Amino acid sequence: MMLFERLTRQACRVPKLPSCETYRHFWGWLNAIFNKVDHERIQAVGPDRAASEWLLRCGAHVRFQGLDKWQQDYNRLPTGPLGRYKIQAIDATESCIMHMGFDYLDGLEQVEEIKFCKCVYLQDECLRRLSEMQNLQRSLRRLWVISCGDLTDTGILALHKLSNLEYLFLKDLPGIRQKEATVEILRKSLPSLVLESDLGS
Repeated sequence: MMLFERLTRQACRVPKLPSCETYRHFWGWLNAIFNKVDHERIQAVGPDRAASEWLLRCGAHVRFQGLDKWQQDYNRLPTGPLGRYKIQAIDATESCIMHMGFDYLDGLEQVEEIKFCKCVYLQDECLRRLSEMQNLQRSLRRLWVISCGDLTDTGILALHKLSNLEYLFLKDLPGIRQKEATVEILRKSLPSLVLESDLGS
């Protein structure tokens, strides 16, 4: 009996595990650090290298112009003269990119395709910021936006500024309320755009 009481007292002294809310706050804080823009780094290594480091740090992948291989390992990014490797494609699937980090995309001139899939921090502000970047307005051709729950009609409609966009795929975006109207507005704004959507009814 005394052994049981001793074990009970010890169990009561074991610290409680952090709550789910505490974990959420911690990861949000850590992801905000990953997304903080380092302007000195951009100046030192160039926009493409700095953006690559940001994207891989946040769990995304990049593909450079002239290379078939997707870069997934932060520590194995190719090195070379400043500006040698230009980002051509970004796959941000399940990454922790946030709007505060989108300044890294500002100086990119060769990005032709971007995939946003299950990006839990992707908000309307991200797509608005993306769509206003003149470099991306010229270069971006293909865009996928899939299962990003915080996006609304406002963010999707901002894409009409990507005047050279040729292909857009939208799927599983529960924040879009006026699905048919939003798709129709985009089609009218970008008549040459091939727009595929699976947004449900």
